[in-house]
Formats: sequence, structure tokens, C-alpha cells
Amino acid sequence: MIHRAKVSGMLCTAALGWAALGTPATAAQQGPVDLTAGVQPAKPAPKPTPTATAPTAQAPVAQATPAPTGTATPDAVPVFQPLPPPLAHWTLADAKALLAAIKGIRSEGLTPADYEPANLAAAIAKGEGDDLDALASRLFVWLAEDLRDGRTPMPARIQWFAIDPDQDLHPNAQLLAQATETHDIPGVLASLNPTHPDYALLKDMLSKAKDPRQIGMIKANMDRWRWLARDMGLQYLIINVPEQELRLTVNNKIIRSYRAIVGKPGKTATPQLAEQVKNVVFNPTWTVPQSIVVGEGLGARLIKNPRQAAREGYVATKAADGTITVVQQPGDSNSLGRVKLDMPNEHAIYIHDTPNRNLFALPARALSHGCIRAERATELAMTMAILGADLPPETAVQYNLSGKYTKVPMTKPWAVYITYFTVARDVTGLMRSFPDIYNRDAPVIASFTQPRQLHTDQRKSTEAIIKLDNPL
Repeated sequence: MIHRAKVSGMLCTAALGWAALGTPATAAQQGPVDLTAGVQPAKPAPKPTPTATAPTAQAPVAQATPAPTGTATPDAVPVFQPLPPPLAHWTLADAKALLAAIKGIRSEGLTPADYEPANLAAAIAKGEGDDLDALASRLFVWLAEDLRDGRTPMPARIQWFAIDPDQDLHPNAQLLAQATETHDIPGVLASLNPTHPDYALLKDMLSKAKDPRQIGMIKANMDRWRWLARDMGLQYLIINVPEQELRLTVNNKIIRSYRAIVGKPGKTATPQLAEQVKNVVFNPTWTVPQSIVVGEGLGARLIKNPRQAAREGYVATKAADGTITVVQQPGDSNSLGRVKLDMPNEHAIYIHDTPNRNLFALPARALSHGCIRAERATELAMTMAILGADLPPETAVQYNLSGKYTKVPMTKPWAVYITYFTVARDVTGLMRSFPDIYNRDAPVIASFTQPRQLHTDQRKSTEAIIKLDNPL
């Protein structure tokens, strides 16, 4: 139960301190690991109702990183094509600025050799002209794409379904024109870097890293920030699956942190998504998947004994074609708990409460069929309804205590990012490493040791969509 005083208190801002990191710890789950040794800290009510541009001059590397065991792949993989490159006139001063940016790009976790500094230097020595225009335009686009969208090729981004809007908001031709017309090559490139505080902390950590394994992990996690929208929005929820934590964030500052239960490795692993919360549901019902209704015989048993169904909190109906539908009614035993955050997506993933709240005390919480269970979910849902739907706190309490299904539509955009960072800030504000529970680091790290691949029009993984709508 959430009391009015608690509702008021939970809206207070509790910004966590940020610290830069040093050496990553081993993938242990026993408490926070301080990775900051020898490093200076970084400064810090509605009524309820309901394209990437890439040149063709470089042939793509024709090898795809294999998916880890347990991931599904589709029967037919679509073919993605690079798009024609834009072209601009380059002055010698601008070309030299581009060459300097390429030579210094290690600080952003990228590799200068990917952008042909020797060839560019030779073209600069020959002077302005068509050859310099073509080469500098191509290399600028490659560098801008990697800073904006990430260097990791899509086949290495296992279960990545979070569409990054940045290439639509800042297309290659626009960036190239802006850089050459304003003669501010470094400024335009710098404007593409992620704004999330963790990216700056990773960059600081990279500048001090010596161990090759550590460097690989840092670069992989820096790149993961580039896979997301540079502007993540004013307010959002972010779930870091390896950490098994959910955070309510406003202006990139953490307001509340919640322990989370995420999907078990294998077919029920939680995919990476970027969605929107559309509704806050108090006292939700749960439509039981047919895998349980039919596969486990629940439907047939309940249809034969309606009174037993009522005692167990279910309503079972049988259609004319024989299909049995079973809906679990609101209550303490409901598999979704007391609240649900509805974020429609093709994977049927959502955030919800659970009657088994004792599981949040476990250090390893990859236990679900894919959906996210949130600790103190009622507090989270009420905060979302108050901030995202202008619901008066008293009304939120009333809906919560009513025991009746109540859906509150969000009136303000509220993004949800389900991410996968194995080096990130923990709940104490320290940067640390987290267990790679789905084995997704290796393909990303390996991609940095291979030649850069051309960016194509692919925006997400081609792996099969698995509807993970079972909260059990």
C-alpha cells in the first residue's frame, strides 16, 4: 500500500553522485565494486481509459558475427544495401581539420586506421580538387556515421530492436553540408557524441585504461550508447539488463532506482528496446498465454469447474471454435502484481509488479520469461501516473486501493529504454562491471578487431521476434 505521505516523498529528487572509473572488476554480483582507484571524480488528471548514408567505395566485410546459443534466427534474412554517398567541396583547412579529428578519434573509442588517415594526408598534399572532395566527403561520412550510430555492425548487435532516430534527425548529407559550410569540422563531429553522463565517464576511463581486455569492454560499452538516441528525452525509464536495475530519470539525472527481474538466458532473454509507456494500469488482469491454457491443461480444467476457477481468481470462456481464453483477475495473487506499465511492442514486453517480491532480494535476478518485474512497482506506477498523466496523488492512491482494473493513459511522452551495458554506474554512483548474462559482449568486442563495415539501411536485428508475454 502506498500512503499519501509516501507519494509526496517519492517525488523528491535524489540525484546520485557520479564518479569516473578505473579498472573494471570481475563479473561478480557481491555488492558494488569501486572502479575509481586513482581517478578524479567527474563533476557533475485524465479520466482512466485506455538513413544511414554510406559510400560504395569500400566493399563490406562479408562475415557476420554468429549469434550466441539460444537466440532465434529467421528463415530468410533480408539484404540491406549501402546508400549513395553525399559529396561536398573541401578546402585544405577543412581537410586538415578532418585529418586531425581522425588522428585523435581514439579518445572516442574508435580506430583512426578505419578512416584512412594516410590516404587523406596524401590527397591534402596534392591540393584541392575533385579527388580531395571525394575522399574527404567519404571519410567524413564514415566517421560521422560511427559517432552517430555506432561502429558495431548490426549482425553483432544480438537481439537489438531499439531503433535509433539520429540518422533521420541528422542525415549524412546535412552533416556534411553543415561541416563544410561552417568550416567547423570538429564541432559538427563532437555534436554527435552521446549526452548521457555514463558516456563521459566511460571516455574518461578509456583515457586511463592500459589492459587490452579492459579497453575492449570500455569501447564496446561506449559504442552501445551510440546505438541509442543521442537525446533520450526529458524523462525516461532505463533498464540495464546485466545490472538488473531500473531507473526513473529526468534530465539525465536519476530520480529513483528499482531492482528489476529480467529474462532468463536463452529464448526468454529480454531483448533491447526503445519504446513509450502508453498507459499505467492499476490492478491489471492477465490473459494467460495459450502455452499454459492448452499446453498445461489449465483451460480445460477451469472450464469444467467454474467455481474452482473463481476461487483461483480466473475467468475462463470457450469460443464457438473451441478456443479457451483464461483471464486472471486483479488481486494479490495476480501474476502481474498490482500494477503494469503498458508499452505496446511486437515482443509483448512490459514492466509490471509481481506477487513474489521476495525474489528482489536475490543477487542474480535473470528469472523471467522476458518481461521486466520492478521492485516497488506500485511506487513507480504512481510516480509515472502523477508525472506523466497529471493524475492527482490522491486519485492515484484511490485507483491503487480500489482493487478494480483501471487504465490511466499517459498524456506526456515517457520513453523506456531496455539496454545492455556491462560497464556502467551502479546504484551507488560508481562505475563497475556487470555479468555478461546473455554473452553479448564478445560479438561487439570482436567487431572492433575487424575492418570497418559499411553502414546500410538496416536499423535493427533480423532475429526472429519472440513474443515474451508470460510473466511467470
